[in-house]
Amino acid sequence: MNTIHNIGVFTSGGDAPGMNACIRAVVRTALFEGKRVTGIHQGYQGMLDANFTEMNSRSVSNIIQKGGTILKTARCLEFKTPEGRALAYQNIKNAGIDGLVAIGGDGTFTGADYFSKEYDIPVICVPGTIDNDLYGSDYTLGYDTATNTVIDAIDKIRDTAASHGRLFFIEVMGRDSGCIALNAGIAGGAEAIMLPEKETAIDDLIELLEKAAFKQKTSTIVIVAEGEKNGGAYNVANRVKEKFDYYDTKVSILGHLQRGGSPSSFDRVLASRMGYAAVKCLLAGDTRMTVGLRGNEIKTTSLEEALHNKEFKLSKDMLEISHIMAI
Repeated sequence: MNTIHNIGVFTSGGDAPGMNACIRAVVRTALFEGKRVTGIHQGYQGMLDANFTEMNSRSVSNIIQKGGTILKTARCLEFKTPEGRALAYQNIKNAGIDGLVAIGGDGTFTGADYFSKEYDIPVICVPGTIDNDLYGSDYTLGYDTATNTVIDAIDKIRDTAASHGRLFFIEVMGRDSGCIALNAGIAGGAEAIMLPEKETAIDDLIELLEKAAFKQKTSTIVIVAEGEKNGGAYNVANRVKEKFDYYDTKVSILGHLQRGGSPSSFDRVLASRMGYAAVKCLLAGDTRMTVGLRGNEIKTTSLEEALHNKEFKLSKDMLEISHIMAI
């Protein structure tokens, strides 16, 4: 078992609220255990550029409440090549880093998987993505905050929709995961929710909207997940207008505002627990593992399983609730 003396921590891929809180937890837990910590700036690109900074407790002061990531993030095509990973490894060894904590999503995990298979450096991954699409954790860092941001936007748009008697199509992020759309849609009282995991025919959507019109609803909200199969909110709205023009129709794409902002208390605590657990796993001799929340316990999952098990996170109960609440 390798003895860990210097832990490198980095964020990669899309930013997510809670990443800074996790960095903070990694740094302070490692220091508490008598280890050094090196911050790797701009993810895998920072490894290739040897963009490293030694971190202390003050390095992570006053960041738990901040969105984004103080270590920055970048996409790095060169790291996908054997030559790029070889350079990254050499730079890491030259810096004395002998263990890694990677915070990010599917792409980050994939990079860590390749890297740790090829070289003898222990890696623990923390799921940081608003999409909530990684196996091994009920919740990923940033998901709760992003969902609350969407709910706030829905509430504001609902005021305008009710004032003008309008139908709004609101597109939300999530890639191929409908977690944000489903939970925000239920919490925001949406009349319909269109998800990647459950295809909704336009004719079925129009039937729902006709029922809403018959009940003389003063506002109607349709949540459209960006990965659903009808081509996005604008395309859905145009196809609906061709057959159903009872409402004045508007489209709102929430976009990247969902990724920013101060993390919720849930995400701050989750990030602290995961960062702490990641350091503990490294010091216990674990590698190629992810940490995650299952129930109310932090558990580990093999990196291979986390990448290859495509768990369906939308429960049948939640899907039925979304339908019943819209009636």
